[in-house]
Amino acid sequence: MPYAWVPEFHADGSRFHLHFAVNRYVRKSLVAQVWGRGIVDMRRIDDVPVGAGRLGEARVAAGYLSKYLGKSFSDVRIANRHRYDVAQGFQPERIPIWGTSAQDVVEKSTAYFEGAFPSWLWNSSEAEEWFAPPAIAVRWT
Repeated sequence: MPYAWVPEFHADGSRFHLHFAVNRYVRKSLVAQVWGRGIVDMRRIDDVPVGAGRLGEARVAAGYLSKYLGKSFSDVRIANRHRYDVAQGFQPERIPIWGTSAQDVVEKSTAYFEGAFPSWLWNSSEAEEWFAPPAIAVRWT
């Protein structure tokens, strides 16, 4: 079964919780039994436009998870850890896009997505406590 998850620190700053998405209904009791690590709170994503189909549903779920993925890039406590993970065999396809600058790559990526402009952009040069090689994260919804 395809799934994706993104970690986030609890408000207490010491424990994680996970934002998890699957492509079908799963009983809460089954998730609680398999998880076995504490509270399970499940919610159905219900703001999918009528007629959006499976791709539209996947985009809404990806947008939901991306909010938390973006938070993890600015949280130094998560450095060198998984920012997300997916079910085995469902890894995203890698699409190399080369350019002469970050702006050039974002523009070429926008063209790849048929001219849709990014809905969110994060640049490590704007992160005060970024001590790794330069990085940019971009989201299209």
